[in-house]
Amino acid sequence: MTRWFATMITAAAVLVGAWSSANAQSITFKDPRKDDKGPGNYTYPTHSSYSKGDFDLRKVKISVRGSNIEIRVRFQNRIRDVWKSRTWGGNGFSVQFAQLYIRTGKGKSWKSALPGMNVRFKKGWNKVILLSPQGKTRLKQEINLKARKFKSGIIVPRVTRASGKNLIAIIPKSALGGLSKSWGYQVLIQSNEGYPNKADLLTRRVNEYGGKHRFGGGHDGMCDPHVIDMLAGKAKGRSSERKAQYKALKYDCKKGNKGRAVIGYVKP
Repeated sequence: MTRWFATMITAAAVLVGAWSSANAQSITFKDPRKDDKGPGNYTYPTHSSYSKGDFDLRKVKISVRGSNIEIRVRFQNRIRDVWKSRTWGGNGFSVQFAQLYIRTGKGKSWKSALPGMNVRFKKGWNKVILLSPQGKTRLKQEINLKARKFKSGIIVPRVTRASGKNLIAIIPKSALGGLSKSWGYQVLIQSNEGYPNKADLLTRRVNEYGGKHRFGGGHDGMCDPHVIDMLAGKAKGRSSERKAQYKALKYDCKKGNKGRAVIGYVKP
């Protein structure tokens, strides 16, 4: 009886260990400096509203806070509200737009990123959390107009705000069912566009030639990824991850839609 009891205790410990290794209270990813160039050659808009480093992703932290989950996306620069977003119902910042994609492996999934990003995933994502300067009303309207087919996978946070160098979003824990180290994660950084193309979800396009409010270094044929920065490699913040990002976002316009960038996820 004693041996049986000891065996049961050992088995229970193994199960608890396996559960705790998969489920997490906090997950952190890092990204190197000066890789806010998309596939390696993108340039910033020239208007004073944009400063080099504004879209340079540095760190992502996802934490369980009681019945909520908090997402913190950190940039190189302090986040500014150059367009006074609160006057048009916004969230207190202006130019950054972060999208956190999660592959849980449960439920409906999509390989295409949201409209305007121009990238596909190797494996489908199940949930995406939007950290946008646009208020909830405008954001939901745009989703209904341009991303209805993804709607069941899109999470609009209860709260979105800026603090120092961080964008912060709060979502109910129930929206994800918890937090797991076994899931795949990807954060795509874009620029908020208040007057987007009719097909794009509040994103700013990358053109062949830059301008006051346009990124340059891309292609006007809509075959280039409209991603300024992202997580890559092992997401430890190593300099080698710059090249991993540039490789992941590589595209070939000669192949049309088939030449678009196909990206993956990172894991803790």
